[in-house]
Amino acid sequence: MHRFHRRGRGLVVLASVALTLPLTAALSPAAAASPADPTAPATSTSAPYALVPQPVSQRAVPGAGFTLTPRTRIAVLSKDAAAQGVGSYLAKLLAPATGYDLKVVRKTQAPDKALVLDPGGPASLGAEGYTIASGRNGVVVTAHGAQGLFRGVQTLRQLLPAAVESRTEQSRTWTVAPAEISDAPRYEYRGVMLDVARRFFPVEQVKRYIDEAAAYKINKLHLHLTDDQGWRIAVDALPDLTEVGASTQSGFTGGTDWYYTAADYKEIVSYAASRFMTVVPEIDGPGHTMSALASVPELNCDDRARAPYSGFDVGISLYCLKDSQHQDATKNFLQTVVDAVARLTPGPYLHLGGDETPQATRGEYDAYVKAAADATTAKKKTVMGWHQLGQSPLPAGSLLQYWGEDSDRETIGTASEKPGITHLRQGVAQGAKYVMSPSDHAYLDMKYDASTPYGLSWSGYVPVQRSYAWDPETVTGKLDGTGAVVPAGQIAGVEAALWADRAYEGSSELPTPGTRWPSPQDYADYMSFPRLPALAEVGWTPQSGRDWTGFRQRLAQHGQRWTAAGIGFHPAPGVPWPGTVRTVEGEHVIVTGDVDGVALENAGSTSDGTDLVLWAPNRGPKQTWTVSPQSDGTYTMTNKSSGKCAEASGGAVGATVVQRTCDTGRTGQHWKFTARPNDDRYTIAAVGGLVLTAGSATNGAKATLEPDTGSALQTWTVD
Repeated sequence: MHRFHRRGRGLVVLASVALTLPLTAALSPAAAASPADPTAPATSTSAPYALVPQPVSQRAVPGAGFTLTPRTRIAVLSKDAAAQGVGSYLAKLLAPATGYDLKVVRKTQAPDKALVLDPGGPASLGAEGYTIASGRNGVVVTAHGAQGLFRGVQTLRQLLPAAVESRTEQSRTWTVAPAEISDAPRYEYRGVMLDVARRFFPVEQVKRYIDEAAAYKINKLHLHLTDDQGWRIAVDALPDLTEVGASTQSGFTGGTDWYYTAADYKEIVSYAASRFMTVVPEIDGPGHTMSALASVPELNCDDRARAPYSGFDVGISLYCLKDSQHQDATKNFLQTVVDAVARLTPGPYLHLGGDETPQATRGEYDAYVKAAADATTAKKKTVMGWHQLGQSPLPAGSLLQYWGEDSDRETIGTASEKPGITHLRQGVAQGAKYVMSPSDHAYLDMKYDASTPYGLSWSGYVPVQRSYAWDPETVTGKLDGTGAVVPAGQIAGVEAALWADRAYEGSSELPTPGTRWPSPQDYADYMSFPRLPALAEVGWTPQSGRDWTGFRQRLAQHGQRWTAAGIGFHPAPGVPWPGTVRTVEGEHVIVTGDVDGVALENAGSTSDGTDLVLWAPNRGPKQTWTVSPQSDGTYTMTNKSSGKCAEASGGAVGATVVQRTCDTGRTGQHWKFTARPNDDRYTIAAVGGLVLTAGSATNGAKATLEPDTGSALQTWTVD
């Protein structure tokens, strides 16, 4: 779970609202945008359509869009089976909502009035690049192969009304918005990790999650198959791994089918491949191994099997590597397991874990890495592991996964540099490439805020904005963005991680007999959406084409798509979801509109005159304000924690904002909220006209009064 050395409601579904797109094009389907260059600045700053991830280039063109009818054909300009498969996928995708049984036909030239899939585009598009040309005469998706076609189809579906995601027939017109789009990914590796070891996900739920992730161009599925709480992959030569090791989950015991048979695993791999997604299996070690220690006695130093484990602790297990006898036993075990898993996995990667082993000596750790890496390379698989693996000798071409956070980065270049940063440097020196999964941005099990019913917050709260507002090229650098430990050329991509050991309500405490546990599917939907699409854009879209203000507007339109698809997402604060009625009056958290958004907070005092500060949003009582209307058209703001009101301490520029016993007769407690034009944010002004201003986006900065300059630190989301 990666928290050993770290700090530490019911689901809400919005009503569906129709997505309105400008239908203004008359583009010939023979026209096509130029091939995308993912390294070039994006040209889609106006974002005419709510597309996620943001394409490298998009343009709404004059004229009408293309309207589907029952007679529309999906024309594939190739006899290639994979390209034909994309056509069949598109037909099945559209069928439930439209009620149309669209025929897939093979053509040599693009016909009019059709959805055309052309895999014969130029090599400059790359494996996943594509173009779309949409107008009244039809739609043409062009790519250099079937994989690019599949990525283009995910954009095509977003050019249709949101109701197209429904699993039941809807009565409406189905018009593809007119556009020219040219696109390709920033990074080749764009993954999501599903923790099926702590909480078992049945095959059908894994497949459902594959579809949800593929819709946002995710192309790797990392399955965390083994941990202390469970072993989830059958190994014929070691049947006790599933008979004993799969009998537990976090909080559950007595299971008999909480694992994947070879047939189950092949089904998942095949289904993922049909969505052009590669499965990355993880066999964790040398820690996180209690399920193996409970199943194979000789992995323990006393040669006695441990009891199966269903708890929640971390850092409690380790293969016995203290002597040559047990090192040989571990080596033989790993060879058997790796051989079985490699034979079932056509993809190039095998993840060997390597995290959270505080009790291992350097010699023991090295022995594990050598045994596991040798077994992996013998099967011609690429070694993958958490970034701690970099402390040991690695095979050439290894791929490591960085999961550190800001508290690690604070130590870069200091005498107290944390071991994780040292391990990162050691891996870089060996030429390893890296997948970026910083826990304080990319861990989907981190709570959105204090009100989130599931997950933990040892890496801080991770609201949607934090999951989006980071750059893989600077996330291993100092807090000012300089001095990245991992060079840009050694970054392979990005991965979101959904751990599942605290997948229950009231997860900040251990569960009780009365604890409510959502299904794995409901947990995954709530914690992943809307943050998984945010992370998908981090991995796909050029950094120059990303900005939080535009993204939150585009993302908001996807809520109705998720509702139509039956995805129980969290309508997280900070995103202007359609259909949400917003009023100033009532209980709110008040957050700046800048990229690092900070919330107005009572610092914990109940004393009059205490300065108010800004802090990372957590939606706790210190950040909760009751906004009450006054007869003069202004409002007062009362803090939930202290019961005091926000007050301007004076009328001069730079005066601080304090808390004081509420008294509507004090003019300093009266605030005017003014909605910004074409936005859902506000300026908040004191009597006299100076506006509420965050001193900076740094935790602990003071709130002051300043002239209105339109700064992001003077614009506020009232959620």
